[in-house]
Amino acid sequence: MNFLFNSDGQHIANLVNGRLHSPDGPNIGHFLQQHGIFIDMHGRYLGEVIYNNRLMYNRASPHRSVSYGNYGNYGSVGNYGNPGSVGSIGSVGGYEDVPLEILGLGV
Repeated sequence: MNFLFNSDGQHIANLVNGRLHSPDGPNIGHFLQQHGIFIDMHGRYLGEVIYNNRLMYNRASPHRSVSYGNYGNYGSVGNYGNPGSVGSIGSVGGYEDVPLEILGLGV
């Protein structure tokens, strides 16, 4: 299990067994290891990990226009707790934060 954060250091997702889950547990995406990217529940590019633990959207990714299909909903893994903030990394050229509403976190 890996905690994932946005550029501000906020805990936004958990990677569990190749599946992306919101901090509260519901399945919100899947990791495609062969491409090193995450897709959402509809098979669209969601983002990728940079700096070991930051889930970010690459604005120049060649995967943005590809539909990878539906990988199914694996339910909830439960809450792994909140690791707290890991600190801001500021803005990263070519990347942006994945919108919180896409991750099921609201605004």
